[in-house]
Parts: sequence; C-alpha cells; structure tokens
Amino acid sequence: MLLCLRIENFALVDQLELDFGAGLNVLTGETGAGKSIILDAIDAALGGKVSSRLIRTGTSRAMVEATFTFNSALAAWLSEQEIDLIDDNSVVISREITATSGNIRSRSRVNGVLVNRQLMTLLRDRLVEITAQGQTVQVGQSAQVRDWLDLYGGEKLMQQRQVVTTAFTAYQIAHQQTEKRRTSERERLQQFDLLTYQVQELGTANLCEPDELEQLEQEQQRLNHVVELQQMSYKVYQALYQNDNEAPAVGDLLGDSEAILNDMVEYDSQLQPLLDLVRDAQTAVVEVARQINAYGDGLEADPQRLEEAEERIRELKQICRKYGPTLTEAIAYYQRIQSELAELNDSEQSIESLEQQEKICLEKLTQVCGQLTDLRRTAAAALEARLLKELKPLAMEKVKFKVEIVLTTPTAVGADKITFMFSPNPGEPLQPLIEIASGGEMSRFLLALKSCFSLANSAGTMVFDEIDVGVSGRVAQAIAEKLHQLSQHQQVLCVTHQPLIAAMADRHFRVDKQTIDNNGKKQDDSNQQVRTVVRVTSLDNITTRRDELAQLAGGKSANEAIAFAESLLLQAANHRRRGAGERERGKAGKSP
Repeated sequence: MLLCLRIENFALVDQLELDFGAGLNVLTGETGAGKSIILDAIDAALGGKVSSRLIRTGTSRAMVEATFTFNSALAAWLSEQEIDLIDDNSVVISREITATSGNIRSRSRVNGVLVNRQLMTLLRDRLVEITAQGQTVQVGQSAQVRDWLDLYGGEKLMQQRQVVTTAFTAYQIAHQQTEKRRTSERERLQQFDLLTYQVQELGTANLCEPDELEQLEQEQQRLNHVVELQQMSYKVYQALYQNDNEAPAVGDLLGDSEAILNDMVEYDSQLQPLLDLVRDAQTAVVEVARQINAYGDGLEADPQRLEEAEERIRELKQICRKYGPTLTEAIAYYQRIQSELAELNDSEQSIESLEQQEKICLEKLTQVCGQLTDLRRTAAAALEARLLKELKPLAMEKVKFKVEIVLTTPTAVGADKITFMFSPNPGEPLQPLIEIASGGEMSRFLLALKSCFSLANSAGTMVFDEIDVGVSGRVAQAIAEKLHQLSQHQQVLCVTHQPLIAAMADRHFRVDKQTIDNNGKKQDDSNQQVRTVVRVTSLDNITTRRDELAQLAGGKSANEAIAFAESLLLQAANHRRRGAGERERGKAGKSP
C-alpha cells in the first residue's frame, strides 16, 4: 500500500507531500488541474519513462519519493536482492531526475540502495498496478490478453507456461543446429565430391614409396643411355684388367708392383704392410673389373620398360603438382583426406540425427502446448463466467463475452492466439472487443476485468486513471460501488470527474492550479512575476467534501448542488455500512 508520496520540482509541482490511506483514495479537480501529474509521479518513482518536460522549468533537478508498506513476501524478495529493510513496515523508493547539457539522467534507489531499471520493473509489479485509458489498446493485443488470462489461470497454468518456455528453448536450439547443418549441406556435398574424386585419383596412383619418383628417374636415365653405359663399362674393364692395346692394365701394373715389393721384403721386412696394401688393391681392382664387366654384359635396351617408367614419372609429377609439391607431401595429403572423407560420411548420418532430435523436441513442444491450451480453456471458461458476473452490477446485464482461443504456431508462451470477444446487445454476434466496445463499455470492462484479478494480483495498490470516462448516472454509481468493493481487498487510487465516485472515497483530495509569486504567496494572473503550481488539498471534513462534490456536480455551490452532494455522501455512507455488515455476516457464517 502507498503510504506517502513526496514530489519536488516535478512538472508543475514545486513541492508536495501526500499521505494516502487504505481503501479508496480519490483525486478530483477540473480538467487540466494536474491530477495526472500525481499519477505520472508515481509512475516515474517506479521506473517509468521520464523526459525533460517532467523537470520544473527553471530547475535542473526533480525528485519523487514513494513510501509503501510491505508484506513478508516482498520483504523476502528485497532480502534476495540484498536490499536492507529500513523498519518493520515500509520500503522507500526514490528517483532523482537531472538535466545536464541537454541530457536527462536519473537514479533510482530502494531504501537508499541504487538499483537498475530491470530491478525497478520487477519491484513495480509487486507494488502497483495502473489501469488507464491507454489500456484500451492493450485489450486488442493478443499478447496482453494472453497474459491476463494466464494470470487469472493461477499458479498451475503459469507453471505449465514455464514448461512450454523450456520446451520451446530446447526446440529452438535443435532447430537452429539442424538449420545450420542444412545451410552447410551444399558445401559439405561439394567438399564430399571433391575429396571423393581426389581419393580415387590418389588411390589409383598407388602411392607407396616416397622415393619412387627418384628411383624411376634414375632408371629412366639408365635406360636412355644403355649403349653409352656398355661402352664405358668395357673401357673401365680394359683399363683395370685386360687392355686390348699394348699399354698395360691396372691389374698388370699392380702385379708387377707386387712382385718387386715381394723381393724387397726379403731384404727389409718393414715393407710388408706396403706389400699387403698392393695385394689388397690388386684384389679390389680384379673385383671391380669383374663386376663392371658383368654390369656391362647385363645392360640391355628395353624400350617398353623405358616407356612405362616415363609414363609413371609423368603420372607422379602430375600428382606432385596437384597435391605436393613433393611425393612425400602428396602421400601425406592422401592419408589426411581419407580421414576427412570418412568424417563427411559421418556428417550425413549426423544431420539425420539432428533432424530426429528436432522432431522429438517439436513433438514435446506440441504436447506441452496442448496441455497449456487445455488449462487456458478451463481458465477462459471460469473468466467468462466471473467477468459476466462482475459486469452485471455495471449496467451490462445482457452482454455476451467469450475468450476465443485459436491454435497457432508454437512459441515460447504457447500455441494460442487469444481474443476477447464481445456483444453488448442481445441478438448481435460476438465480435472482437477492441472493435465494437464504446468508451464507456470499455471503461466498465476494464474495471470488471481488474475485479476478476483483484484476489490473484500481488500488487497492494491499484491505480485507475479516469476509468469513468464516457459514463454517467446509474453506470457511474455502479462503477463507484465496484471501486469501493475493490478497495476492501487492496488500496485503490482513482482520478475521477464523477461526484458519484468521489462520494464513495475513504480519502478525498482536490487538485488545482495556483499562481504564486517568488515568495510562494498566491497571486492573481495579472501579476507578471508569477509561476503556476499544482496544489493538492486533503478534504478531511464533511463540509469541504460536500463543496467539492457540489462543484463537480453543478459547477458552482448552488443550493441544489449542495443538496445533491449531501445526498451523495449519505448514500455512500449507507453503502459502506451495508457492505461492512455483509462482510461481518460472511465472517460469522464461516466460523466453526
């Protein structure tokens, strides 16, 4: 419940402090008197949007402070946010708005602790609910209507809605993963085709030895020079072992050297090592001559093998140009792409797995959405009956109302499009409420709707901004009684032009504009050195309330208007007494 509102330099308010009470609190005043400024201040204190126009002209700083009572649930929530309690029964919320160099800055505090806008939004929902004429637009918004229905459906429905949100998140993740894989599928197939071709090409090349190319090139050189190699082999053989010319061969010379050294050893044994070296050299020369002779004899021209070697060399060089540059690197690339190709094959199986997982998640989402729809249909039936009951006292006994639920694509909040359908007159078909309801009908509908939610609403204060627009007479009296009924469960703040509603108030405030001088004294408009301010007067006695009601009813305090105002106050007092008696009898009937 809102206990106190303190305002400084806010719009047309220079300084103002208001103390509210339980029950029905009413603000009255002429059109343009500044009643909405009070509600704007409450909205600003609780994190609403602010602009430079809200800072009083001639100043650079505005401040709004609202003090609320709280319950154990709110105290526990504040403790979770690490916000200390000031005392046992109140929480102080303040907002400072500053204009600097064309920019607007604001800081919000809860019990002196700086808080961000997100936290203020969460706190606002626990303290105040504001119903204004602008909510007419919300009635036509499926999302808002859905939220209202879900709120009425209670904890079980809200829990199922959370289950849907969780299932939708899981489906989204699965769907995004599948779509990502599908998006890359073309690239995967292109890569798969390329690697398949390359694996086949490299596999056909039968790459085994990294030095195969070097060996083939050596073989090619040998096959290309068979005749030259034969001739040179024979020359080496002749030079080492058997020379056809008169000149002696190396073997012969070594033999002669051996014979001389052998004679010399007989005279000097120290020459024995040299003799041994010559003998070894002769043996080696003979062996080389034998092998070179065999090599030359074994050489044979082989054009077919030469062609095969050259063809293989061309093949391997082509492989190296594409996958090398060396044969060793080409073989390593071949081994790597075999693994990559295997992974791409696995990817094809993976997309099937992802599609299956997405299907499972969608089936789960559809199932829990269906359960949520069933709960909403049950809540809709209950809301229809309750709302029609609430509308009857508001001179809408013959209206028809239905909550239309149409299945749509599943979302995070279900698979339902919800519309309030309305028929104000017998025989007329149901149509969307936003399209058919008049201003007065919409005002009464919103009031009845809030009455349905009053027990489920966690906010301790309900604010109604000119909920009586477009109504008068009997309907205005019905709205007054409904507001009083609501105020028995929650604090109600109401801006009104209707004397019938104002008469029902537990606390009545008159809002008006005054012109003051620099010393704060009231002046008339002819004084050039004046400022306009909003003043709020608490009408605490029967006389001031009567005069204000007479002003609302007749525009002046004529005898007829005074009499009418007195009758309204008497009628309101009688209504409150009857209501109190009925509540007492209800309590007695419930006692064991």
